[in-house]
Amino acid sequence: MDFSGRSIVLTGVGREGQVGEAVAAAFAALGARVFLVDRQENEARARADGLVAAGRRAAGLGVDLTDENAVAALAERVRDATGGRVHALVHLAGGFVSSGLVADSDASLWARQFLLNATTAYITARAFLPLVRATKGAFVFFASEAVLPGGRTAGVSAYAASKSALVSLMQSIAQEEGSRGVRANAVAPTAIRTAANLATMGPNAAYVTREDVANVVLWLCSEEARAVSGQVIPVR
Repeated sequence: MDFSGRSIVLTGVGREGQVGEAVAAAFAALGARVFLVDRQENEARARADGLVAAGRRAAGLGVDLTDENAVAALAERVRDATGGRVHALVHLAGGFVSSGLVADSDASLWARQFLLNATTAYITARAFLPLVRATKGAFVFFASEAVLPGGRTAGVSAYAASKSALVSLMQSIAQEEGSRGVRANAVAPTAIRTAANLATMGPNAAYVTREDVANVVLWLCSEEARAVSGQVIPVR
């Protein structure tokens, strides 16, 4: 796969040791110019600076993805930097929290999970659709194993429901934009071997590596996957 001359926007690329860092590095290593977006601008810039130091093309940008005006301004900045052409948008941004039993759960937590996992995806995709249309490019969203048939949702109903909403959004984009050459898919990984998961789950849990997840994302954004759209791809 070769992404030379292509512009890739990745949201949720902040803290060191997380999956976004590995996905961004993989794109950059194959020639892409990557725009790394995180709520904490200093984190996004730190990850971008590391890539630039290695001879890659990268920029770090800070934005609150729950703020539609801020996201619209972000899209304008990227449009100006790329000539209005984005080849892929990978939406890694989101959040996880255990909501407990539905009977005992907090409605505010439910709303917060939808805001972080579904609404940010909607606002971001809407803002960047014109730029992705210009290249007949790709969207990749991050779902979860919880959305797969038989997936475990007990105790995490808010998270699972919000990720299911994200999958529905992805499928709507795939159906609505397919005639324009745009495709949309989602990955549904099991627990990823990230710094955060290692700290909370320990080293002996069953993990998929960050690099394995990155390889699937790259393939979905490549010309090899031109005919693939509207799919949820398990990564185990």
